[in-house]
Amino acid sequence: MIEIEGVRKSFGALDVLRGVDLGVAKGEVVSVIGGSGSGKSTLLTCINGLEPIQAGRIAVDGTEVHARGTDLNRLRRKVGIVFQQWNAFPHLTVLENVTLAPRKVLGLSRAEAEAEAIRQLTHVGLADKLSVYPSRLSGGQQQRMAIARALAMQPSVMLFDEVTSALDPQLVGEVLDTLKLLASEGMTMICVTHEMAFARDVSHRVAFFHQGVIAEIGPPEQIFGAPANPETRKFLSNVR
Repeated sequence: MIEIEGVRKSFGALDVLRGVDLGVAKGEVVSVIGGSGSGKSTLLTCINGLEPIQAGRIAVDGTEVHARGTDLNRLRRKVGIVFQQWNAFPHLTVLENVTLAPRKVLGLSRAEAEAEAIRQLTHVGLADKLSVYPSRLSGGQQQRMAIARALAMQPSVMLFDEVTSALDPQLVGEVLDTLKLLASEGMTMICVTHEMAFARDVSHRVAFFHQGVIAEIGPPEQIFGAPANPETRKFLSNVR
């Protein structure tokens, strides 16, 4: 479960998050939509402690993310995050890339880490790419490897930041299919996305960000079918 209350975040004089409140239940999928610069991606980096906040609170499964005594490394084992760029280690094979963190961070043996890595790579459809180097993968395959790498840490929450935005259009579907699979298995997810069909079909709720606040949130059928906020209507009229 994720609890976000009154969160404010600024970079210098620029207020990026201006009082965000959001609760995400275990097993819930929330898609976050909105224009560039509205604060969507910043919210994700605040949730897993990559960025500090100026006010408010964020808790994940009862752990206060920004409390002084919180072990962020331990917290990040619970909270997987996947960005637009997959940032693989080019000198390591796909299997080695996914095995690295479970060995270094979780302290698993090589055999345990490899077993978990193979399980997750199979999960995302890359069982035949274990000994391949990242440069030999398509962009969609590299992004699925990044998802497997996050899942190998056995998180309870997954955060996805525009994971298809750097991909060629023909590769987007394979990554979205992986996210749909995770959603169907009950993974708690927040997905910042510009893929409206995904947000409509997979989310339990959709949050529309505008100028650093959640201007509207509700079930997909409400947000896409009968949005109450004029800014939501304006945004959707431009992206459909």
